[in-house]
Amino acid sequence: MRTEDAPAPDPAAPAPAAGPPDDAPAFPPGAAIAACVAFVLIGALQALYGPAIPALRDEFDLGPAGAGLALSAHFAGALLGVLGGAALRRRRPDRQLLAVSCLSMAAGAVGFGLAGSWPLALAAVFVLGLGFGGIDYGLNVMVAAGFGRRGPAMLNILNAHFGLGAIAGPVLLGALGAGRYPAVFVGCGVVCVLLVPPLLAVRDTPVGTGTRAPRPGPAPGTTALLVAAFVGVYILHVGIETGVGGWEPTHLEALGHSTSTAAGATAGFWLAMTVGRFLVAPISLRLSPQIVVLAGCTAMTGFLFLAAVPVLAPYAYLGVGLAIAPIFPTGLAWLAARVPGSASAAAWVIAASMIGGIAFPPLLGGVFEVTSSAGSIPLLLGALSVLCLVAAVGCARIGRSVGAGRG
Repeated sequence: MRTEDAPAPDPAAPAPAAGPPDDAPAFPPGAAIAACVAFVLIGALQALYGPAIPALRDEFDLGPAGAGLALSAHFAGALLGVLGGAALRRRRPDRQLLAVSCLSMAAGAVGFGLAGSWPLALAAVFVLGLGFGGIDYGLNVMVAAGFGRRGPAMLNILNAHFGLGAIAGPVLLGALGAGRYPAVFVGCGVVCVLLVPPLLAVRDTPVGTGTRAPRPGPAPGTTALLVAAFVGVYILHVGIETGVGGWEPTHLEALGHSTSTAAGATAGFWLAMTVGRFLVAPISLRLSPQIVVLAGCTAMTGFLFLAAVPVLAPYAYLGVGLAIAPIFPTGLAWLAARVPGSASAAAWVIAASMIGGIAFPPLLGGVFEVTSSAGSIPLLLGALSVLCLVAAVGCARIGRSVGAGRG
């Protein structure tokens, strides 16, 4: 039974014994470890498609556009997985969403690894994406609620494990060879099944992602405006994240750096983003989510414009990785503190982040083709970052009128 469905206590009954504090974890140790492993897996699975493309093209006789459909199918499934996960969580215990999502990822990963035709492979990727979206949404909102005041720190640690997987997956496939992608995907599917038992120990958290007593909510129009501002932050900052990851090598090579140097600097960006989330976890225990997100957006903007200076570019992109690190997880904690019933709002925000990842890399490519200047890449990303900072300031200003929770 969810917290909000519990019957009111009998005033004549004796006072209950003191229970756990408001911020007592809803995750037993085994479930917390399983949650981190699940995020390593989703990071690895998302990052494995690119290194597997050469083998996929040979095996299924695909062109570049055809092979790229794998990532499109993955994100299409993930979008539905996020929204479907929010609907399922309103009706079923949290552990059921996690179990169904893990089993969906397992079926999709094994199906993709063993598929004998490209249509079957795409169908399997879609199923994998459904589970990916459910895990991404479910664990983020459950951790935000289940760890109380430690929620921002735990969200940063959880999402840092996504980065570990995104780094480790391609490294593993590179060591084994692209042709071994079926074994890697099947292995990931097996691990997904093994995660189900420990994740079934997760205790239910309130659908509203708040652990304190309900407070009067703001006007619906104010809430909608606040959620819209958060959606803007997430579309833009994830678009910037994927834009840097996809176009940093092109920019650095155009500046005269070698291919290996450009590739190493791009790996450094992802590593900086992962390390940054671990580093910001203790800081988020002392500063409000609002301050952390605004500082991250400001620093991200400054480093992107510094990346337009040729001699500073490789180092500036490392700064972008550190600055962007806390925005996604800490923004979810900020949203949970400001919007009553924010589990549904979180679904739209996380879904919006996926749209940013899909839409902006091709947009940057189109601008690059029109301008024929690699120097336009950090300037365009910097302009998008200014808009992201404006949206974050909007979240802060609108949030003052909401006044729910800590922010």
